[in-house]
Amino acid sequence: MEEQALREFMEQSVPFNRHLGMKIASMEPGKVRLQLAFREEFIGDPMRRALHGGVLSALADAAGGMAVWCATSDANARVSTIDMRIDYLRPGKPEAVCAEARVLRQGNRVGVTEMRLFHPSAEAETIASGKGVYNIVVKPQ
Repeated sequence: MEEQALREFMEQSVPFNRHLGMKIASMEPGKVRLQLAFREEFIGDPMRRALHGGVLSALADAAGGMAVWCATSDANARVSTIDMRIDYLRPGKPEAVCAEARVLRQGNRVGVTEMRLFHPSAEAETIASGKGVYNIVVKPQ
């Protein structure tokens, strides 16, 4: 699938991604960077003003799936999550957050990714990291 079609699908056709406001900052085969602008509703700990872990894991999962999809050559492929692990390393600040994902291994039916989340204002500080396993299904035309 071409880049513009992938972008349109991820940002607009998936209602949950659209609701959160996920945007593709960059993509290439097997690697993607998503960005999420801060919204007050993303706060999970009002005392520390830290981002909710569910927002971070949703962003990581979307990035992992997109990395696999970008590495798939078949335009009819669909990608779904089999398993995902997230390690929260430091509190997410009330500001924009990014997720970078890259494919570690991809076969015909399964892709494995690693994800890293950080704030654009401090790219070297990882706030969460993860691994994802994704199912690849090619639908007949």
